[in-house]
Amino acid sequence: AVSECETVVAVMGINKSIEREGQDRYDIQLPADQREFLQEIYKVNPNIIVVLVAGSSLAVNWMDEHIPAIVNAWYPGEQGGTAVADVLFGDYNPSGRLTISFPRVEGQVPVYYNYKKSGRPGDMPHSSTTRHIDVPNAPLYPFGYGLSYTTFSYSVPQSTQKEYTRQETISVSVTVTNTGDRDGEETVQLYVNDKVASVVRPVKELKAFKKIFLKAGESKTVQFDISPLALGFYDAAMNYVVEPGEFEIMTGCNSNDLQTISVKLIN
Repeated sequence: AVSECETVVAVMGINKSIEREGQDRYDIQLPADQREFLQEIYKVNPNIIVVLVAGSSLAVNWMDEHIPAIVNAWYPGEQGGTAVADVLFGDYNPSGRLTISFPRVEGQVPVYYNYKKSGRPGDMPHSSTTRHIDVPNAPLYPFGYGLSYTTFSYSVPQSTQKEYTRQETISVSVTVTNTGDRDGEETVQLYVNDKVASVVRPVKELKAFKKIFLKAGESKTVQFDISPLALGFYDAAMNYVVEPGEFEIMTGCNSNDLQTISVKLIN
């Protein structure tokens, strides 16, 4: 029997016997027996920490709604157990960030942050062409997402200039504050959107990131220096071009939670 005052650590996931190169599954949920097992544990004691072991994203919508804590361990290697234990017991404050987006359900696949607008009337966030009627368009966990045992707040980004020539470095800064009661690391992310271009561009692209350590209550100003070359792309003739125009510069803790300023690139 499991007492409700205890915490259950449930290690779930997939391995090469279930999914590997050249051997795919028709869905991306946990295997049915694992889902049933987890739900039976939840009936007895909902105080559960799930450790996910997998090499890809999984559809874990039920888990997100019911389970208090989820640790995504990927395939962590032979020292993975030690690393996960350090996180679970609070000896290490986790700071990992997702390098992919996690969908809510399979019907959202493919799901990614740097989609292109469709040009349709009423274009919506989180979708280029799809309009889901039974789930939100947004992913369950966006690219760049990750939690910590502390919390962080961001100022609005600032730029030293409103206009830059294509020979000048674009300088953007943002102040990050550890608003919790524990020291921790935060990955500050910077995205760019080319508002008008000769070819369709993604709604945002990760261009820079910096990982910083902040003591509880501490603030730091993070500066990004962006080369105009980073704002370019290959045109229809496969020439790399940097076009003048307005660019949105976005900073934040993941690809969804961002604050925006605009700068102009001139000839």
